[in-house]
Amino acid sequence: MTRYLAPLLFGLIGAAILVSLGSWQLRRLEWKEAVLAEIDARISGEAQPLPRMIAPDEQRYQPVALQGEILRGEIRVLVSQKQVGAGYRIISPFRVEGVTGGPRLLLLDRGFTADENKDAARSTGPVTVTGNLHWPDDRNSSTPENDVAANIWFARDIGAMAEVLQTEPLLVVAREIDPADPTIQPLPVSASGIPNDHLQYAITWFSLAVVWLIMTGYYIRRQSKTGKA
Repeated sequence: MTRYLAPLLFGLIGAAILVSLGSWQLRRLEWKEAVLAEIDARISGEAQPLPRMIAPDEQRYQPVALQGEILRGEIRVLVSQKQVGAGYRIISPFRVEGVTGGPRLLLLDRGFTADENKDAARSTGPVTVTGNLHWPDDRNSSTPENDVAANIWFARDIGAMAEVLQTEPLLVVAREIDPADPTIQPLPVSASGIPNDHLQYAITWFSLAVVWLIMTGYYIRRQSKTGKA
């Protein structure tokens, strides 16, 4: 019997490690769900005044309700939508009225337009905008450089967009624009795009623990039949 002790301990210890990793992922899942719930609550919260001092960590997702004027000029950021295909986010300069310190010129993410509408005449003029401040993280190591000359952008690089459109480096992502442009569908910020794979990871670790125990049992059974240590 003692000859089975080593493989049995090896199997139990290995399974215990895998189960602990799965349990850790469940704790991470609980933490992540709380974070996402907090983000959702902030996104849909009461509108707040535009900040004078920009602090992305504190102001990300801050809801705003603004009146102003969409000006001419736009930046097109290449994106894709399910069941629609390729298209562009339309970023326009937006002059905000009725704020402390006088009018301000911001970046306004108006939403998605399909590829066939990329050259369509876009509505400008007075509007009411509800949305959220955002500092998107669109760029990674594989993101191409923006083709500014051709107006094909691959990431919402706020500093570069502000320089091109001559605005403050502050982006408002629209949830609703009144009056709306029929060629543009708003793409409001949402916590749904934030990865939350901890449940899948937990299932993977627990499944590996079960497989580990099965293989351990198979090995011990095989050794008992052959009589080999």
